[in-house]
Amino acid sequence: MHANPRKTDSIRKLGLVDIARLKEAVLAVPESVWQAENQSKPNRFGALDATQHIIFRFVSNFIDWRHSYEKPMWSDWKSLLEPVLAEATAAYGYRNGAFPRIMLARMSPGGVIHPHRDQNPAAKWPHKVHVPLLTNPDVTFYVDGTGYQLAEGEAVEVNNMGLHAVENRGSCDRIHLIFEYYDLDQPEPDWLAPLQAQAEIASR
Repeated sequence: MHANPRKTDSIRKLGLVDIARLKEAVLAVPESVWQAENQSKPNRFGALDATQHIIFRFVSNFIDWRHSYEKPMWSDWKSLLEPVLAEATAAYGYRNGAFPRIMLARMSPGGVIHPHRDQNPAAKWPHKVHVPLLTNPDVTFYVDGTGYQLAEGEAVEVNNMGLHAVENRGSCDRIHLIFEYYDLDQPEPDWLAPLQAQAEIASR
């Protein structure tokens, strides 16, 4: 399975985004909401360690990124998220784009995301984009051994097919808006149909 050739092979800066209203709302989220949403999240992968998530949209299965669903919080946050999503993805120039996964990720001081590659087929095609909402100079995002400091309000596509990791050695939380984005008009890869057929047979 080959990744989308349009994806970056390291990081790609997409430009500054107006995050003021979204950041204010995120910082006001009660701890009880973070805890409850994190308990019910569908992305429980060992590499994520103690990183907490609030999921707004997620894929329906880990094979096909074109099928996703909205979590209840999406309706309340839609008006805050959509302008940021649109601004962050303008550089791609897609006339017909879609967002299969949208979430907030919070990493406490001392937190670690261990080196990993996003292995499921549904992660191989969409662009993986981060918009830092709260960070500090001691947060490092690694892609294939190279460390990057991602600035607040700057949208960045990251290579989720490369070996990537995060360390927060600072004294405050690191909170990112993380989402996937793809072009609905781009032809699907030739490896998708066989995987779908295999999954259908296995489910019988």
